[in-house]
Amino acid sequence: MIDETRTKEAKNNFSRYLEEGLLKKETNEAAKEKYIENAELSLAVASELMQSSLRPYLWVIVTSYYSMFYAANAVLLNLGYKIQDKIAHKVTNDALIVLVLNKLKKDLLEDYENIKDDALEIANARAEEVIEFYSFELGKRSRFQYDMLEKTKESRAKTSLQRAKEFVFEMKKLI
Repeated sequence: MIDETRTKEAKNNFSRYLEEGLLKKETNEAAKEKYIENAELSLAVASELMQSSLRPYLWVIVTSYYSMFYAANAVLLNLGYKIQDKIAHKVTNDALIVLVLNKLKKDLLEDYENIKDDALEIANARAEEVIEFYSFELGKRSRFQYDMLEKTKESRAKTSLQRAKEFVFEMKKLI
């Protein structure tokens, strides 16, 4: 779960990123479309790699993560923010928490409109889970080790691909 401490940290970082020019107020329809195209392509590549007999699990994780990165940046551009090159992955992560989390919660609430009293709890948990997918995959991509057992690599790759599919699906609904 994304706790209050992490949310405050993201908000503080977000303000600093704007001041330092790591994040800029900008809209760019062509770039947004290219991000969406890259997200879909990365997801397709990850799916193809998962079927490969070469067992390229590292690359399933990497391409799954990048599908999420591109989708996240498309949504951020749609909201009027462009991530710059320096520490782009961290900036994207914090911007998702600040700009997208509550919007995603609202969107998921509308999806779960027919559910009774537990709709808010489900939407909050699901929205946080989707945003956390990005953080998990960012960390996994950074620490994935080559000497893991093949079954472990395969399992983690499958998880990455599934998270990426769900993340990209939810991000595209926000555009």
